[in-house]
Amino acid sequence: MKRLVLSLSLCLACALAARAQGNIVESLERNVPGQGRVVIHQDPRIAALIGSASNTGSSGERKVLRTSGYRVQVYAGNNTKRAKDEAYAVAAQVKDAFPELPVYAFFNSPRWLCRVGDFRSIEEADAVMRRLRATDVFKETAIVRDQINIPL
Repeated sequence: MKRLVLSLSLCLACALAARAQGNIVESLERNVPGQGRVVIHQDPRIAALIGSASNTGSSGERKVLRTSGYRVQVYAGNNTKRAKDEAYAVAAQVKDAFPELPVYAFFNSPRWLCRVGDFRSIEEADAVMRRLRATDVFKETAIVRDQINIPL
């Protein structure tokens, strides 16, 4: 009998959650008078993965999940002002040629790097690397493992 009541409560809570604007975990844990109470014990990172109905934060920035994946490295320089300028110049060239791809130019001691994309698989990264090489502008490209951003 308890199992039936719990199942019905969970189904009702899920139906209410579908209409709610908050995330499903919050709506399941909501205390409704006259009904059972659902308590969920989980790692806070799971709630972050589920997210809410909105994928932007309170200050307007997009929420992203950082995970392990692949990027295509199109530039690696040394620790000079010239290398910094070259990294940003290559980033601008990539942005012009492939506006749909995210581009990251940054300093990772002791080098300036420019990397492209957020790929979950090496096959996706390889396809973009081939497109970059086909332009005859980006010859020294390589696929590297990196922390990538997945939009929520």
